Amino acid sequence: MTWIRPLAAHAPRPCTLVVCRGCCCGDPRKNPGSDHAGQLARLREAAAASEGLLAVRTSECLGPCAQANVIVVQPTTENRRRGARAVWFGFALDDTATDEIIAWAESGGPGATPLPATLDLHRIDPPEPKPAPTSRRGRRR
Repeated sequence: MTWIRPLAAHAPRPCTLVVCRGCCCGDPRKNPGSDHAGQLARLREAAAASEGLLAVRTSECLGPCAQANVIVVQPTTENRRRGARAVWFGFALDDTATDEIIAWAESGGPGATPLPATLDLHRIDPPEPKPAPTSRRGRRR
């Protein structure tokens, strides 16, 4: 059987906002007073209005739960080729943080536009990768 790669697999990826909506991010019990659903709707509206320059997707859990709400801005394919890497933001709970993330992503995001000083205050380190589980399969005792 021949595997056929989908056409979109080679399409350049736009600046992508990955929005955590796991156990803590987006939970009104953890951060009451924040409009979590409204934030996601605003991010999606910005992506729809960008004519393909922005994309939004959600993740079940990105890891740094103590810093909810977490949003990761991934660079475009071209900027990633030039060395840009994803930028992680935490404590993105209010309209100001959401507006700044949208504006920076609309201007190109990582690798295209310097990070504004006010948005740098929300920047967090990504969690350490979990070590790969060791397999006992195939080992003799």
